[in-house]
Amino acid sequence: MTTDQIILFTLFGAVFGLLLWGKLRYDIVAFTALMLGVVLGVVPSADAFSGFGHPATLVVALVLVVSAGLVRSGAVFLITRTLVDASRSLGAHITLMGAIGGVLSAFMNNVAALALLMPVDMQTARKAGRSPGLSLMPLSFATILGGMVTLIGTPPNIIIATIREDALGEPFRMFDFAPVGGLAAIAGLAFVALIGWRLIPARADAEGPTEALSAYIAELTIPEGSKHAGKRVGELYEDAEKADVAIIGLIRDGQRRYGRARNALLQEGDALVLEATPDALDEFRAALGLSVADAKREEQLKAAGEGVEIIEVVVTDQSRLIGRTAQSVGLSWRQSTVLMGISRGGKRITKQIRKTPIRAGDILLLLVPRDTGQDVTQWLGCLPLAERGLAVTADEKVWLAIGLFAGAVAAASVGLLYLPIALGLVVVAYVLSKIVPLSELYTHIEWPVVVLLGSMIPLGAALETSGGTELIAGWLVTMTDGLPAWAVLTVLMIVTMSLSDVLNNTATTIVAAPVGIQMAQTLGVSPDPFLMAVAVAASSAFLTPIGHKNNTLILGPGGYQFGDYWRIGLPLEVIVIAVSIPAILVFWPL
Repeated sequence: MTTDQIILFTLFGAVFGLLLWGKLRYDIVAFTALMLGVVLGVVPSADAFSGFGHPATLVVALVLVVSAGLVRSGAVFLITRTLVDASRSLGAHITLMGAIGGVLSAFMNNVAALALLMPVDMQTARKAGRSPGLSLMPLSFATILGGMVTLIGTPPNIIIATIREDALGEPFRMFDFAPVGGLAAIAGLAFVALIGWRLIPARADAEGPTEALSAYIAELTIPEGSKHAGKRVGELYEDAEKADVAIIGLIRDGQRRYGRARNALLQEGDALVLEATPDALDEFRAALGLSVADAKREEQLKAAGEGVEIIEVVVTDQSRLIGRTAQSVGLSWRQSTVLMGISRGGKRITKQIRKTPIRAGDILLLLVPRDTGQDVTQWLGCLPLAERGLAVTADEKVWLAIGLFAGAVAAASVGLLYLPIALGLVVVAYVLSKIVPLSELYTHIEWPVVVLLGSMIPLGAALETSGGTELIAGWLVTMTDGLPAWAVLTVLMIVTMSLSDVLNNTATTIVAAPVGIQMAQTLGVSPDPFLMAVAVAASSAFLTPIGHKNNTLILGPGGYQFGDYWRIGLPLEVIVIAVSIPAILVFWPL
């Protein structure tokens, strides 16, 4: 080995060791390794930051913003709110949620897909009276499997496509991964839904992140022209239950109606009195097309032009609200703010929300013009609660968001637009149409992942330039000397999969893909089967909670232990290999 190769192998070994140790965050580890590589002369100074402008890095960042736009527009609610039912058996629920998660993660970042569906899954578990740990792991694995199907579903596929472009002059297209990844995903989903969930050890119910959400007494108004006008209140109960909202009353002409409110016919301008968490309240509002206020106050909000946001504040004993109502202090006309709900430690509120005298210790849910939350909080003399990422779903833009995204996917699929350009245009359109507020544009990008990618790509390129990947490929070819091509592919998949279980799948892909190309060149065959093998294997991190972010996300909420993952993960990885190797040989012949 040359000096450069020894230095690079030492750097990669140190990176892998530190990632396994887990005491330092992966982006700091990768960036430190990059800086050391530059100082030691194995990475040219001119190429040190080339990874931050690499198409793979840009696509990962853009996908996260697009995913946020699809969530903010309510596009994903169109699927989940009509299909999730707590009365289903556990097996049926896992099958359905796994299918939804798999489809969503094929067209949006699989971490974002899980982050979206995890609260839904946990709410369903609470309603059904079972531990969320019985369904969260299957959901996590389903979103990982679904990401294998398309180019944008998971970072390894994006990286493989760009490495192929660098090596062979042309990247993989949007659905080139579908034949192999799709079959592996279907087989994996079938196993998880039918058998895998039964292997999860019984755990005590764990409190997830949504447990901490406060329940508010709130009001939503039937707007003019609403399709619900003329319906009985009781007809909305099913939708309310799906959103985890309780309808506890009706207000008409400023008067609270009791008794037979269930059978009352709804009229335009009526206000439903609800008990719900902020997220559930927004889901219910978006699902039924309700308003947060009367027409006059809604106009005042929209006049702000930059959109609205939800904030939560605690009323102190120095607040100007003490003993007064939101109406009497002129909250609406003075601050263009709507009081959406009040949380009062479980105590019943019997008046209209905006006519209820406020007490010290109350938690208020406020709808304010964007970027005015701090000013409104100070004016009220309240204290802000910690930021929880609450947002107002722009449901009136749902079809615009879907249309823009679908158009970009179609254009990229047929080669009309380069994928980073197509996604970039979607992001611009989302910002201009205020689906994604400009002030939140960069908050949706997971910067540690960007730093990891930007740091590892130059190191991977240096390893290849120094002949390091050729050396690794030679070792693997020597190990598999005399074996048929399918056996060589199998060894490559097993090695890549093993690395991915203990390392970040991005880092694994950057190292393994050039090795796969070098192995193919040594054997004198097409590199495409080897790249596909690496793509599937790098995404198949099912044995540990550290191999994939989705597995880490469910660790606490599901009440899992480190050793729980392999019970489902080990047979699942065997199934993925058994299905993928024949599929690769059929669809990507040597």
